[in-house]
Amino acid sequence: MFVPKRVIFEKDALKYRRGIELYEYFQNKDVEIIKLNSNRVQGIPGVDLAEKYAEGKRTLVIGVRKTLKFQTCKPSAHYQLPLVTGCIGHCEYCYLNTQLGDKPYIRVYVNIEEILQQAEKYTQERKGDITIFEGAATSDPLPVEPYTRGLAQAIGFFANQPDGRFRFVTKYTNVEDFIEVEHNGHTTVRFSLNTDRVIKSYEHFTPPAGKRIEAARKVMEKEFPTGFLIAPVFLEGDWKREYESLLTMLRDNISHIPNKNISFEIISHRYTSKAKNRILEIFPQTSLPMEEEDRSFKYGQFGYGKYMYNKEQISEMKEFFEKVITTYFPESKILYII
Repeated sequence: MFVPKRVIFEKDALKYRRGIELYEYFQNKDVEIIKLNSNRVQGIPGVDLAEKYAEGKRTLVIGVRKTLKFQTCKPSAHYQLPLVTGCIGHCEYCYLNTQLGDKPYIRVYVNIEEILQQAEKYTQERKGDITIFEGAATSDPLPVEPYTRGLAQAIGFFANQPDGRFRFVTKYTNVEDFIEVEHNGHTTVRFSLNTDRVIKSYEHFTPPAGKRIEAARKVMEKEFPTGFLIAPVFLEGDWKREYESLLTMLRDNISHIPNKNISFEIISHRYTSKAKNRILEIFPQTSLPMEEEDRSFKYGQFGYGKYMYNKEQISEMKEFFEKVITTYFPESKILYII
């Protein structure tokens, strides 16, 4: 469970029952509480970028989602479902390092009912077709679930939506906070996995792979559709042996579960020049492989370029994961390998 160093309450958050409950809860905890006279977040210390980053990661902001116009989330979903913004993990490669500013605090919303009502409106606009909502496009919502209950609410809501589906991805393990909710097969829980070497080197303040797989097993035993996001894949060193060991551990932990409904998403490591510069400011001692001469440059769908592995390396990666996954998990579906 995430224990913040400070909790900041936006002015409008205390107009909602959940905001009042959280304010009363944190008054009895050993945390700094800041009440704002506006909805502009302030009060997070820090001199240089690294310090601002660290302090932001230890800050929980309780706010209200003002705009109910949802962002699209192609190709994996139709819309983002904005339950949380930010993540407690200190993953060196994370794209959120370049998206959430100098102080990447975790912001939760107390008007979950209004957010879900808007999701229902979007679903009704596409009535007769399935509309998919992604709950972790700009966050990992699970660590703050004990405070928000947002995932539990969303799962229960979508269980009763014939044309609505919900999905989210996490690196964390407190699945007991939602797995008893009736889901009706309408929520897919996905776990971000990587090798223990990658986790230890780059995914700071996150659980090891074995703990994530244990959490996935618990979710699967409750018959949730379950996905595994293996990302980013680093094609350095003895990577094939390491990723096969990871998939072997996964197979051994879930092989007893009948009628498995599982999927895989595989994403190779890539980075932008902007991301590299930000990473080097926050993590100056990083060992992330970011040498441009070792990569191919490719423009993406949003108009900016990324440094990626070359075609031969990606082809080798696809061949490897297709072979291992179809052998170990013949009943699974590979959504993409990129």
